[in-house]
Amino acid sequence: MKNVLFYLTLSALSINTWAQEKQKDSLSKKIEKLDEVLVKSVRVDADSPITHSNISKEELAERNLGQDIPILLNYLPGVVTTTDAGTGIGYTYIRVRGSDASRVNVTLNGIPFNDAESQGTFWVNLPDFASSIEDLQLQRGVGTSTNGSGAFGASLNLLTDAVSEIANAEISNSFGSFGTRRHNVKFSTGLINENIEIAGRLSNIVSDGYVDRAFADLKSYFLQGSYVDDNTLIKAITFGGHNITYQSWDGIDAQTLERDRTFNPIGQYTDEEGNTRFYDNEVDDYKQDHYQLHWNQRYDNHWSTNLGLNYTYGRGFFEQYKEDEDFADYDFTPIVIGGETINSTDLVRRRWLDNDFYVINATANYKNNTADIDFGAYYSHYDGDHFGEVIWAQNAGGSEIRDNYYFGNGKKDEFTIFGKATYRINDQWSTFLDLQGRFVNYETTGDASTGEPLEVDENFNFFNPKAGLTYQIDPSNQLYASYARANREPRRDDFENGINTAETLNDFELGWRYNNKRTVVNTNLYYMQYRNQLVLTGALDDVGAPIRETSGESYRLGIEIDADIQMLNSFRIKPNIALSTNKNKDFVATVDGAVTNLGDTEISYSPSIVAGNMLIYQPTKGLQLGFLSKYVGEQHLSNLDNDDLKLDSFFVNDLNIVYEIKEVSVFRSIVFTGLVNNIFDLEYESNGYSFALGDVPDNQSPTGVRTTYFTGFYPQAGINFLVGATLKF
Repeated sequence: MKNVLFYLTLSALSINTWAQEKQKDSLSKKIEKLDEVLVKSVRVDADSPITHSNISKEELAERNLGQDIPILLNYLPGVVTTTDAGTGIGYTYIRVRGSDASRVNVTLNGIPFNDAESQGTFWVNLPDFASSIEDLQLQRGVGTSTNGSGAFGASLNLLTDAVSEIANAEISNSFGSFGTRRHNVKFSTGLINENIEIAGRLSNIVSDGYVDRAFADLKSYFLQGSYVDDNTLIKAITFGGHNITYQSWDGIDAQTLERDRTFNPIGQYTDEEGNTRFYDNEVDDYKQDHYQLHWNQRYDNHWSTNLGLNYTYGRGFFEQYKEDEDFADYDFTPIVIGGETINSTDLVRRRWLDNDFYVINATANYKNNTADIDFGAYYSHYDGDHFGEVIWAQNAGGSEIRDNYYFGNGKKDEFTIFGKATYRINDQWSTFLDLQGRFVNYETTGDASTGEPLEVDENFNFFNPKAGLTYQIDPSNQLYASYARANREPRRDDFENGINTAETLNDFELGWRYNNKRTVVNTNLYYMQYRNQLVLTGALDDVGAPIRETSGESYRLGIEIDADIQMLNSFRIKPNIALSTNKNKDFVATVDGAVTNLGDTEISYSPSIVAGNMLIYQPTKGLQLGFLSKYVGEQHLSNLDNDDLKLDSFFVNDLNIVYEIKEVSVFRSIVFTGLVNNIFDLEYESNGYSFALGDVPDNQSPTGVRTTYFTGFYPQAGINFLVGATLKF
């Protein structure tokens, strides 16, 4: 009898424990699904006819030692990354299928991150943000409907940290070459009374940079409070950063590259004794704070809604020492000293941005066994001031402290409505339809930074249809085809350069996916046909921003293949390759003093081959070794097909080591991470620019003159390392 009672008691305890675990597992899945609603309207699932890649927080963590998000995405298909300081910390950039960062649509929890006016993404304003990402999805091409400016190369949407059921904390520190340090602390209270969680992060990253004086001092924070039950998730999130970086956006010319790869010309001036000096505060100093409120509600097994509110406040300046500046450019009054009229001066100036960005985003989802339907609306308002002030001048006639020598304002209103649906016809066929209307008003008043008046009042009305078809051949093989259209408005500096024409892209994709237990292969063909594409000329403006021009008709045709192959139980290989041809059709430009039709030319910054590979070996439990390789083919620095204006191809290799020890004393685990970048110490340049200097006499030229060009390059660091340790409680 005692044995029977003992057995019954043990069984009851086992059933109770099992029930608790099932309840906890069920709650975890509910929380996970509610979190995913934040980005459902801008994401696609695995069977969608949209070309995409997913990365989890665990994959990001393997190399997250302080480098910016573009660098962490470097090994995705068709991706090319670069950094001004040469280390992946500070100003970093991403190109996808040859399209620059201003043409990659980025959303954070469904809220646009791209600046409304410049359309750029400045990750330096959110340092260490990778430490607060739950997962991300990169859609190449137009992708699905999203909020903000149209995706002309890709869209990247990020989901921030999910709600954690259990209390936890971690402390992470890393150190590396060029005086690099990253320190952060994270915590979560877990679910308090099964409903409320508070979580956060504080980070600081500093680095001297590979390039001279290209230091970075970056601070950031992330804080969220969440309420969750079976059908409701409410999140209040605030995050932001403060970056102080010494400018290194000018690069160096070819001669200096041979002589002194780390030379930085920014801040250079000559003192009264004729000595060359460098201004010590030639910095970019910018703060950006984001405030988001998300309410996800599930009503039954079919209906759910999401309401998102956002306010972003950005403000800051970059500071420059300028020699022999004309009084007239700063509204100074000429002064007479000792009978001599003074109308130029050395000075220090600041160019400011001060902007507010408001968003309301509402979506609804209906789902049953055959249909998955999303529809919603989005509205945003941007208000940004641009102004300059002189904070010191050797001579400053008639000026007052904090006088603005230029002032301009930009306002942008955007309203978007969309509806998209996936319908499963049967076990093999499914269709996808996505219709978006996007309506934009952009208005400016006042002056550009040059002091010239900039008066813009333009409306853009876009209709962006997308459709696709997926066919499941068998459990392992899938085919898909899609068509998508995107339109996008010019950005502020395009208007400054006299461009007010919108661009149009028609994107055709055809893909095959193979997936079994040990092998995943994704292959897709794409044809991207552009009208009035704004391509980079290769030249920079006076603040290092690339200048664009309208290319008329152009196209990108390519194939992308990526795979994840489990060769052995302890060995994986993850190769990818992107082959493409990228052409401007009948491109017209002034060359050697004459307007010339150059025919079909290569689109600038569009390598015909981009390849990557990750060899991952796990010899024992807790230890992972990764050998990472990236090849980027040569790139034209202009659209002129001039072989003298090229960026050489490069092949770079990194070594990544991750070792985790679990259940050590008071710690859940201790994770040691090491990253050796550019292990073969290659000298390479990942970015550059070119512009025409002028025409010189040349008897060999049919026109009697020859156009000369300047080329600049951004050298990247040789072999360097980062090591870190994370203590998880």
